[in-house]
Amino acid sequence: MLLKRLIDQPGQLPTIPKVGRQLIATFASEDVSVGQVAAQLAADPVMCARLLRLANSAYFHVPRTVETIDAALQIMGMVMARNLVIGASVAAAFKNMKGIDLPQFWRYNLYTACAARWLADRTDVDSDMVFTLGVLHAIGQLQMQAVIPEELVALNKQMGVLDEGRAKAELELFGFHYGDVSAELARAWNFPLSLVDALRHVADPLAVPNFSEAAAWVHMGSWCARAQVLGYSDQRQRDCYPYELGRRLYLEPHWAPALADRRRQDVPMPPLPELTNGLEAMFE
Repeated sequence: MLLKRLIDQPGQLPTIPKVGRQLIATFASEDVSVGQVAAQLAADPVMCARLLRLANSAYFHVPRTVETIDAALQIMGMVMARNLVIGASVAAAFKNMKGIDLPQFWRYNLYTACAARWLADRTDVDSDMVFTLGVLHAIGQLQMQAVIPEELVALNKQMGVLDEGRAKAELELFGFHYGDVSAELARAWNFPLSLVDALRHVADPLAVPNFSEAAAWVHMGSWCARAQVLGYSDQRQRDCYPYELGRRLYLEPHWAPALADRRRQDVPMPPLPELTNGLEAMFE
């Protein structure tokens, strides 16, 4: 099966709302102003309302009600606001999906993005890019379910779309996996090539010669998100933790509560529902 079949045939590319497309285009510009972004958002009342709801959420801890888009952009920061609008725009491109639990899927992506950003914030990697990667990294699953549902019936019975062995199984079956599809979607939507390349590597960051640290942090975040969403026991988390990747990142496993050493003074990552509190509105 050719990967292009999932993207390039007429009618197969999901449509992102106009404001999302406009904000994706700002990745290529270094001098985009808050006023320009606010003007683009103003043309989409639904997205404006959603962004204001996000700005007033517990995630941003604002002391008073945020009532304007300009104020929301100031509080969130333009890059974070752009990430949230793009995330909402991508979610809007996939509606009424059959055979997949969309609330669970988007919760997993949100958890991945926030966990990966929390980890990347402690390094010199661009944590905003990491957040974007986290939101986008698994959208190839949705595209595959939409375009080739018949070919996925047997695999879906064997394992869920969020299982840790999913990418390997898809690669063996099709010659590509959902990360490749995510990357092709991002390419077709004109995301930066650096982000497109990183999306290909999230599923297995150690399998390529050009190591992407951003992709690696998202992989770590996805491990954490998967454990939360699928309800892994502490023992299963320890069994499937990506220890080799952690060594490559010089990351001790104590950041994860299930692997924390009680004798150490490390501060583990906050619980994911707390870390993402309020951002669920991005996907509603």
